[in-house]
Amino acid sequence: MKILNRPIGLNHPTYFIADIGSNHEGNLLRAVQLIHLAAQAGADAVKFQHFRAEHLVSDAGFKALGAKLGHQAKWKDSVYDTYKQYEVPWEWTSTLAEECRKHNVHFLSTPYDLEAVDHLDPWVPAFKIGSGDIDYPEILEKIASKRKPVILSTGASRLDEIDRAFAHLWEAPVIALLQCNTNYTGDQAAFKHVNLNVIHTYHERFPDARAYGLSDHTPGHVAVLGAVTLGGRIIEKHFTDDTNREGPDHPFALDPKAWRLMVNDVRRLEMALGDGVKLVEENEEQTRIIQRRGTWNGKRLRPAHA
Repeated sequence: MKILNRPIGLNHPTYFIADIGSNHEGNLLRAVQLIHLAAQAGADAVKFQHFRAEHLVSDAGFKALGAKLGHQAKWKDSVYDTYKQYEVPWEWTSTLAEECRKHNVHFLSTPYDLEAVDHLDPWVPAFKIGSGDIDYPEILEKIASKRKPVILSTGASRLDEIDRAFAHLWEAPVIALLQCNTNYTGDQAAFKHVNLNVIHTYHERFPDARAYGLSDHTPGHVAVLGAVTLGGRIIEKHFTDDTNREGPDHPFALDPKAWRLMVNDVRRLEMALGDGVKLVEENEEQTRIIQRRGTWNGKRLRPAHA
């Protein structure tokens, strides 16, 4: 799989997507600054979310539930008002894309309605599809018709739903699958639900996918290291400048220091994984001599196994 000039797969470095989400807080200058910080912290791509509250959220429907569910229970405002507050205005798009270009990171954004797909098409080198749209055939087919790489998150979904999504994405030239758990609380208890071994399942069940990975919302980057060990080569993680700021996505994001630590640890892990071929490594040549038993005849050491 390739996004612009960046190959992605088992034999290539992990591709990191810094998801800004709502952390721009409705401020273009903040959004631009977060792009700069993400690039400095080692992101390969910076991702936004192009949604419009009136196209995505039923204010009456959510109010009829009588209570906000899941991670939304902590939101101070109504679900509709929260989404409205954190929209990415479409007039920002060219500026965001240009800032990403200047800082040598890919500009990505998830479209949440059909018009947003057309709006983003001139600007993005690939399309990211959020877990919530895995059963939205119209948007899957429209995205696939743009003939660009597709990265599909699969949170809160079953295998048969992923099968159907693949069928709707048949026009897409390449597809990557991300395991995801859509509990956005940043709670330690979420680790038991991440189920990283699903990445193995995806390798077996969806061999036509060109890459696999993890969209992660757990604290720190333990799950990320596990995903890379299991063959995940796309990592999506929320990014902020300060996890203590007020807003729905700050608490489970990584700040620049934590993000850089994650990238550095993954790069070391990639080196440590190796190629799977068992041999005497270059840095073992001397220890092979000094650690093994042998006989000494006064002139030279004769290894016991010779």
